[in-house]
Amino acid sequence: MTYTEASMDTLRQVGDELADATVATLFERGEVGKFNALMRYVSTAGAPLPNGLPEVAREYLEATSAPPSWVDWGEMEKARLFFIDNNVHISTALSFASMPACYVVPHVARLLSATHSLKYPSKRMAETGQFTVYLMQPGAFEAGSRFIPAAQKVRLLHASIRHHLGRENQWDTEALGVPICQEDMIGGQMFFSLLVLDSLHRLGIHMSTEGAQAYFYAWRVVGAMLGVDQDAVPQDLQQARQFLDLYMIRHMGPSEEGAHLMRQLIDLYEEVVPGTFFDPIVSALSRYLIGDTCGDWLQVPRTSWDTLVKAVPHLLGVLETVEDRSPLGAWALDRVGHLATVFELSSLTRGRVMHYAIPEQLKKDYGVSRTVCRKHRWIPPAPTTL
Repeated sequence: MTYTEASMDTLRQVGDELADATVATLFERGEVGKFNALMRYVSTAGAPLPNGLPEVAREYLEATSAPPSWVDWGEMEKARLFFIDNNVHISTALSFASMPACYVVPHVARLLSATHSLKYPSKRMAETGQFTVYLMQPGAFEAGSRFIPAAQKVRLLHASIRHHLGRENQWDTEALGVPICQEDMIGGQMFFSLLVLDSLHRLGIHMSTEGAQAYFYAWRVVGAMLGVDQDAVPQDLQQARQFLDLYMIRHMGPSEEGAHLMRQLIDLYEEVVPGTFFDPIVSALSRYLIGDTCGDWLQVPRTSWDTLVKAVPHLLGVLETVEDRSPLGAWALDRVGHLATVFELSSLTRGRVMHYAIPEQLKKDYGVSRTVCRKHRWIPPAPTTL
């Protein structure tokens, strides 16, 4: 598919028909409170739905209880192994690149501010980490897993935001299109997939082409579960590059809300970093991954660490080479990475969801016995000419 201004404009007018209709009916019938109360007990796939659940919600949950029929489970297994091999790097990319990228899209920043969803950024980070871990667990789409209920709830959450913003006249639909429209949902999918891969490449992480493609594929499956139009979504990394380039050119820019959200995020990360000496590395790493233009828009402070952080890819490159050549080194670095991720997420969430985000039994639970092939190292698709 070739993306154009016209095709993107069309996507701005489309939400998620199934989820939107479900939420609208719940509100019309005054059944939102009952639904929320009963959904507290719906946390694993395949579990019986509670008695008394509104019929429209039951129909929605049954219709969305299975993954898309086209899922290639071999690719999903490759994605799982890629995630396990790079979990700390992926967490870093999500934290310091994907999240800030959302803030350089002014209408997305305004939406996040309007819904107060980032008033407590640690909650958003915990939810994102938890969602990703659920996705990458063995049997994520089987009975007893937590991923499918999580995806179903996120999809309804998006629909409820569309519902509220439209009903309360807090959104200029004529100028901005539908809140959390198909273009923005696909854009978010690109932030959590292609932009993560771009960030890993920028950090000097060694990735196989096979692993990078599988990671992108896994987020295609996520997009389908979240109501993204599969006729419009990029099918491969090259199409993803074209979409993301055009999306950012169309929308990125400075905003008061974006700068405010970024300040909140930096404050949160600085709380995680022990002491204060290393606090500037938070701003420096964000600026390094999102670039100076976006860094200036978001008012990311410039510090003396901006130069030092440029040495990070060289350091990580050395460690990656050790990991490539030595099984013992790979084991040790994987362990260090795992512990770093546990520390990062547990600090962000203050222990509230640590057991969900990164389980202590990560290796055991995930059954990891090997790493992805490191041959044919992945190189990001070149920027498109627009």
